[in-house]
Amino acid sequence: MQLEIMPRKKRLSAGRVPLILFLCQMISALDVPLDSKLLEDLVQPPTITQQSPKDYIVDPRENIVIQCEAKGKPPPSFSWTRNGTHFDIDKDPLVTMKAGLGTLIINIMGEGKAETYEGVYQCTARNERGAAISNNIVVRPSRSPLWTKEKLEPITLRSGQSLILPCRPPVGLPPAIIFWMDNSFQRLPQSERVSQGLNGDLYFSNVLPEDSREDYICYARFNHTQTIQQKQPISLKVVLVDELNDTIAANLSDTEVYGAKSSRERPPTFLTPQGNASNKEELRGNVLSLECIAEGLPTPIIYWIKEDGTLPTNRTFYRNFQKTLQITQVSEADSGKYQCIAKNALGVIHHTISVTVKAAPYWIMAPQNLVLSPGEDGALVCRANGNPKPRISWLSNGVPIEIAPDDPSRKINGDTIIFSSVQERSSAVYQCNASNEYGYLLGNAFVNVLAEPPRILTSENTLYQVIANRPALLDCAFFGSPLPTIEWFKGTKGSALREDTYVLHENGTLEIPVAQKDSTGTYTCVARNKLGMAKNEVHLEIKDPTRIIKQPEYAVVQRGSTVSFECKVKHDHTLIPTVIWLKDNGELPSDGRFTVDKDQLVVADVSDSDGGTYTCVANTTLDDVSASAVLSVVDVPNPPFDLELTDQLDKSVQLSWTPGDDNNSPITKFIIEYEDAMHEAGLWHHQTEVPGTQTTAQLKLSPYVNYSFRVMAENSLGRSLPSEASEQYLTKAAEPDKNPMTVEGLGSEPDNLVITWQPLNGFESNGPGLQYKVSWRQKDGDDEWTSVVVANVSKYIVSGTPTFVPYLIKVQALNDVGFAPEPAVVMGHSGEDLPMVAPGNVHVTVVNSTLAEVHWDPVPLKSVRGHLQGYRIYYWTDQNSSKRNRRHIEKKILTFQGSKTHGMLPGLEPFSHYTLNVRVVNGKGEGPASPDRVFHTPEGVPSAPSSLKIVNPTLDSLTLEWDPPSHPNGILTEYTLKYQPINSTHELGPLVDLKIPANKTRWTLKNLNFSTRYKFYFYAQTSAGSGSQITEEAVTTVDEGKMAGILPPDVGAGKAVNPRISKLTVAAAETYANISWEYEGPEHVNFYVEYGVAGSKEEWRKEIVNGSRSFFGLKGLMPGTAYKVRVGAEGDSGFVSSEDVFETGPAMASRQVDIATQGWFIGLMCAVALLILILLIVCFIRRNKGGKYPVKEKEDAHPDPEIQPMKEDDGTFGEYSDAEDHKPLKKGSRTPSDRTVKKEDSDDSLVDYGEGVNGQFNEDGSFIGQYSGKKEKEPAEGNESSEAPSPVNAMNSFV
Repeated sequence: MQLEIMPRKKRLSAGRVPLILFLCQMISALDVPLDSKLLEDLVQPPTITQQSPKDYIVDPRENIVIQCEAKGKPPPSFSWTRNGTHFDIDKDPLVTMKAGLGTLIINIMGEGKAETYEGVYQCTARNERGAAISNNIVVRPSRSPLWTKEKLEPITLRSGQSLILPCRPPVGLPPAIIFWMDNSFQRLPQSERVSQGLNGDLYFSNVLPEDSREDYICYARFNHTQTIQQKQPISLKVVLVDELNDTIAANLSDTEVYGAKSSRERPPTFLTPQGNASNKEELRGNVLSLECIAEGLPTPIIYWIKEDGTLPTNRTFYRNFQKTLQITQVSEADSGKYQCIAKNALGVIHHTISVTVKAAPYWIMAPQNLVLSPGEDGALVCRANGNPKPRISWLSNGVPIEIAPDDPSRKINGDTIIFSSVQERSSAVYQCNASNEYGYLLGNAFVNVLAEPPRILTSENTLYQVIANRPALLDCAFFGSPLPTIEWFKGTKGSALREDTYVLHENGTLEIPVAQKDSTGTYTCVARNKLGMAKNEVHLEIKDPTRIIKQPEYAVVQRGSTVSFECKVKHDHTLIPTVIWLKDNGELPSDGRFTVDKDQLVVADVSDSDGGTYTCVANTTLDDVSASAVLSVVDVPNPPFDLELTDQLDKSVQLSWTPGDDNNSPITKFIIEYEDAMHEAGLWHHQTEVPGTQTTAQLKLSPYVNYSFRVMAENSLGRSLPSEASEQYLTKAAEPDKNPMTVEGLGSEPDNLVITWQPLNGFESNGPGLQYKVSWRQKDGDDEWTSVVVANVSKYIVSGTPTFVPYLIKVQALNDVGFAPEPAVVMGHSGEDLPMVAPGNVHVTVVNSTLAEVHWDPVPLKSVRGHLQGYRIYYWTDQNSSKRNRRHIEKKILTFQGSKTHGMLPGLEPFSHYTLNVRVVNGKGEGPASPDRVFHTPEGVPSAPSSLKIVNPTLDSLTLEWDPPSHPNGILTEYTLKYQPINSTHELGPLVDLKIPANKTRWTLKNLNFSTRYKFYFYAQTSAGSGSQITEEAVTTVDEGKMAGILPPDVGAGKAVNPRISKLTVAAAETYANISWEYEGPEHVNFYVEYGVAGSKEEWRKEIVNGSRSFFGLKGLMPGTAYKVRVGAEGDSGFVSSEDVFETGPAMASRQVDIATQGWFIGLMCAVALLILILLIVCFIRRNKGGKYPVKEKEDAHPDPEIQPMKEDDGTFGEYSDAEDHKPLKKGSRTPSDRTVKKEDSDDSLVDYGEGVNGQFNEDGSFIGQYSGKKEKEPAEGNESSEAPSPVNAMNSFV
């Protein structure tokens, strides 16, 4: 909690308010304040505040500074002893004392020597109230002696022997730091085999030839003087046993070869310490270091255990390759037996170290200062411990208490001095000395006897501001002797505050545990003792807490994206908050990507280093709140690296790798790919995948492949980049282990057999010289296999075979190493020829007006001379043939697969004459046609009348005119007209039914209601039934007097104008339709088009017509769908046309119309020819003039009215890209001019049964055959071609 303390008119920070705590109890440590403004007349015995260490090692090249500082009132004076006697500094010109302090400065840089001032120093600080003394300060100059000169003989060892290179540094002060280096001042490498001991020696568990060198140098560094001393270099030569021949061995003495142990493998032996057991003693608080170094071959490994316990987990460390065990902050509990174990393949040895922990004295309770008033009692307690137990002795003002002046108020009881009824003369400084053989402790504590009335040290009228629901601490720092009692009051009246609600601290502070708004007010602190009273008022204000109402939230973002953290703060209106953002408890990076505004932190282009904890800290002068959120930056993993191939075998290898950083999203799997540098260099193939926890993979290999591998890592965000490629690995060649796939035998001519196969790739070849052995023989004969070996190809042609004979075939791979396994045998056939016989006994059964069933007898299989694919029916109608060029008749085709002997012909035109024939089909083509068969279809229901319009409306009559159905499908018997009135709310009236003779195309209805809308339903009938209806709406005229006021200017006053929409026409394509109509009535009428799917209950969709045009284009329609449409006018006198139904173009059956006989095509060709001629003439003229010919302008100036596209912005059709299904439609035309059956004309269209030559019928008549719009010329013309010229071919021929 932070408190803001301030006077009424001046605000102070909480840190500037002195909080002086006085704990005036019998045994208490009291630091009497020395502020001259507050306590000028208070006296205090001396207290040592600063002194040099007990063991003080000085640099002999610098001045000696022995510190001694103390405080007291009055200020103390200082004196020194040296080696137990008074040190008179005035008699030594090199020694001075700092002014106001007891610190000695001995100037030896001029002429003195440090050794002259070596000794034991002690400082005494004294004033009228007593004397305090310092520790005994032992001053010694540091020393860094040189190595004694010695002659070091070269050492020669056999490989495998052990060795100790001694260092034996000179004894310095403080001890030197030892390390081994060479002449180049490079540290010698150390390992489990070679290491430096605690004594500085260099130990070799066994030597190797690479240990040979002439510059093993031991260095000693003396940090205090910053000097390094060097030992003479040691030369070591390690030789192999077989290098020492008998002659050399005979000339070597025993001392010239260092050591006598065998260089053969041997169990461990300890080099240090010696024997099976040793002892170690350490002082409490130090670092316990235990060392075991063993020799042996192979190199031993060291282990440590504690025999009677476990090693402390947080204080145990292993150094020097486990040869040194260290335990920090050692205590008596660490005493015991420690065992080191040396082990190699030939044996195990043990060494036990018994550890005893001793202790220099340490405080349990150090003596504390006493401030007493006259007549009070008190005690000084000095308690210490150690091993062995320390002895306690007391001194008074630096003098042993046994010879100090007697004080009747004190009594010594071992480690305690008890004071009773003290007086002012009892003031003194007492020293407690606790010592044993390992050291001593010296503690100063004074007894200060004072008689002072209460004084309150807290500033008057201090203002405290505290956050609600937090503790409030109101200070009342006081001093007095005897110790004053403290009471608190709230307001000007009232009783003292009690501890059941408040907490009264011994230092005078009043604590309100949970401050509320009603805690605001003025509080009075009163201090009393027998010498007087003092009081002080303070003031308390309670503020609303600062809260973060919208905290930042945990975020996971991908590298490179942007993230924001929100932090909204609510605070007390009288406090001004500051909001700062921290990252990982530090400042935000000074980066322009970090943007801080009022309520949020935005980090743009997030990088990996941006991950961490972001903290929003809201500070006021009274409180602070914070909220944190973690940002995890994720990304696809980094590529793996360090790919390594091991266990390299002929058909397998082990691949290992090191994963890259997973970028905070765990790796789920590794993908391994390979490259075949020999056959497909640069192309990588998938090899295998392994889980994300696995970093090795055993890979199966193929022979004769030069492999390289790479690895990719994948996590939830995606796949890493590929690693660097591994080293290449070439596997040995072997015979192929597989044969070609997809072996087939088919003839391309009646007298050959083409054998094909899918060749092996280079990876599958398994070796050089890949070839294929192709074998074949007739299936039904006894011939032997005929074989041929071919190069690496995929086809072989066998010539001179009989027509369509089964063959057995096999293809075997081979290379320079050998053959693949025996291949599988497949069956094929030699080439096919056209069938020889036509189907017989063809007869037709008419099912209904649009469906017929055809039966035929199958042809003998031998006459097929190939694979029987089915039977094909050609059929056509003779209807209206006189109107066409008889050389081209549209023939329709249905193919029935397999050996079927009957099929259904759907989509026939009712009331028509048909001719058909049947042919058998194999892989080569069709056989001869059967004799033609003729059949007739019965009558069907007619289509809707081609048009219906209402003319000559009067007050009570309407005249209907219509065109007969475009497809009567029989002989019309009559028309049926139904109509009913529609009122103003669009409700239908009673329906009237009327029969009209078939020879009529006009009918007048009389006795109708004036100014009434009627809806008409009109359809034709044949003996087969009623056809589709057409609808229309019309309105009888209104009374002329009523219409006179609303007639347009160009209409005579005596003649009424009846507005109406008629002749609604639709031209539909696959996904759009062009709607047009005729309008009679006033000008400036706004039209709309409503349409919807016919027969559905969905609402009409409405499109507004731009302006008063009488046409509109509907787009976005579904192919092959029936739509209803009507046109209306907006306004109060709105009216709607009759409905019409149209159907968008379907995915039509493949049907080619013989356009060469079509009038529009002939006209189009003439127009194109004329246009080209004009263009050539104009181009020639312009060229002679040097100008350029803009083709587009000429095309726009001379459009062909038959093919000119309509503009899209006025709702009409644009250009058509499909030559068959998207031919331009003339306005109002709903039936192609060649009278072929379209979807909108017949419900039995072939579109319902299939497409192209792939449609089929089942035996029950469902469509499985094939249909085609292919055209044939009449056989009588002698032309065998069945392909009609396409528009493109015709165009090319014309041009």
